[in-house]
Amino acid sequence: MSKRVAIVTGSSRGIGRAIAEQLAADGYSVTVNYNSSPDAAMQVVAGIENAGGEAIAVQANVSSEQGRSQLIQDTLAKWNRLDVLVNNAGITSPGRLDILEATSENWDLVLGTNLKGPFFLTQDAANQMLSQIEEGTIPAGKIINLSSLSSYASSPNRADYCIAKAGLAMMTQLFADRLGNEHIQVFEVCPGIIATDMTGPVKEKYDLQIAEGLTPIKRWGQPEDVAKAVSAICADYFPFSTGQRINVDGGFHLRRL
Repeated sequence: MSKRVAIVTGSSRGIGRAIAEQLAADGYSVTVNYNSSPDAAMQVVAGIENAGGEAIAVQANVSSEQGRSQLIQDTLAKWNRLDVLVNNAGITSPGRLDILEATSENWDLVLGTNLKGPFFLTQDAANQMLSQIEEGTIPAGKIINLSSLSSYASSPNRADYCIAKAGLAMMTQLFADRLGNEHIQVFEVCPGIIATDMTGPVKEKYDLQIAEGLTPIKRWGQPEDVAKAVSAICADYFPFSTGQRINVDGGFHLRRL
């Protein structure tokens, strides 16, 4: 019961998987959340268990109220505590439509998964953490939101995705403000160009741009790079901080002449 517990949404692959594996290696019991890839999620759980860690896989669509509730309930049923929530689950813009051709259906889908889901899951998790802190079950809580350079870099063929990620940045500040004196820290981790299946279709484009100096650090980011940033937050290396954006982007955010 003394082992800290983390929920990582969308952790059957990519960045989420790397975060789940890193937190498990750090000593956390981890809920591996997936929506439609049970086999991949069970592979992550098996890998964590084979390395001596603890994990469960929970199917839940974070865009639905029932899914969010199930995710927290299953975590509490297994370990009876929640210390960390990592809002990582997200989808790209279907079809990458030009902003003048964007559809309300895609808007609802992307905003539901990438913004509405994390907002209300954070609300649920924060209330659970507050209850545990008051009871003395846990000393503090952490909520980490995975945003994107698309929160501030314009891509007119992914308007819904960019707007959702920009909203996630403000959501981080709002919850950080509300929870700052309640022993719950809230952070935004902002990945840049990371080698995952989501960026696979545009690999040649980014290969060329990186080679031409798009980022000061001329390489692709790896999921493990993002996982290490999350690990550092969870290791309490920032005890007097909240609401910060931590860029994991090879320096993309720098304005250069």
